[in-house]
Amino acid sequence: MKNLKIATAQFENKSGDKNYNLDMIDKLSKEASEKGADVIAFHECSVTGYTFARKLSENQMLDLAELIPEGESVKRLTEAAKKNNIVILAGLFEKTTENELYKAYICVDKNGLKAKYRKLHPFINKYLKPGNEYVTFDLNGWKCGILICYDNNIIENVRATTLLGADIIFMPHVTMCTPSTRPGAGFVDPALWHNRESDPTSLRAEFNGLKGRAWLMKWLPARAYDNGIYVVFSNPIGMDDDQLKNGCSMIIDPFGDIIAECTKLDNNIAIGTCVDSKITDCGAHRYIKARRPGLYRDIIGMEHTPEQKVVWLDKKE
Repeated sequence: MKNLKIATAQFENKSGDKNYNLDMIDKLSKEASEKGADVIAFHECSVTGYTFARKLSENQMLDLAELIPEGESVKRLTEAAKKNNIVILAGLFEKTTENELYKAYICVDKNGLKAKYRKLHPFINKYLKPGNEYVTFDLNGWKCGILICYDNNIIENVRATTLLGADIIFMPHVTMCTPSTRPGAGFVDPALWHNRESDPTSLRAEFNGLKGRAWLMKWLPARAYDNGIYVVFSNPIGMDDDQLKNGCSMIIDPFGDIIAECTKLDNNIAIGTCVDSKITDCGAHRYIKARRPGLYRDIIGMEHTPEQKVVWLDKKE
């Protein structure tokens, strides 16, 4: 396989303002292409905004969501991909002709839609239905998968996508800086964002601490290392509705090492190069071959009622 240059992006989206968000996606895609990237990935619901959807009725969600691939946003993303000569991955709310609602993440190139994935564990709005399948697709000879935010916290999803052949998994998020039972978790004061030029130190302390990056480092590199994959993590920065997000968009290689990361307190991209030798040289290449599924097939597949509790949707500190 030829080396693949991937950009991961972070930007401050505007809730419900698709035109603004698509313009920002176009702008950052152009920058990434000019810097040599073949692909650029944006965060979960980067087209629509995310957190504000917790307040929307079913009719409001249906107005916000779009058919895929017929919707206007897919057309706009395809135009941006063609104009900038780059593959684009971005997220939005999807509706079907039967008015079912999903959280979708799509990949487009100059010819249109290449892949669509529906979040398996959606929770921002009660009218969203869960997706029911994994997705893999080809990018310049590399097999890729997609898992959205919470999907990656259920480790079986990452392993399953890897076993389907994925060398790269795109992991779009809207995460960090929210309450949890985990020690050190919590919201970050929006005032720190608005004062970031005069006091970047206080904001970085919150963004890089246990409310943000330090928590991410507890698990995200492990997903790459244990599965021997490239992880492309994308996350917004700035205000998403009334909640502050800290960016930290990054690319992690199959050794669990960060090879590119957005570090600006602003809209930003970072570019990493995927090389196929790391896929075969990393430890997980051996670990996966050494698996003994006969020992745990029935354990992993035993009957289980899924349960999901998210405590931060309406809670404020």
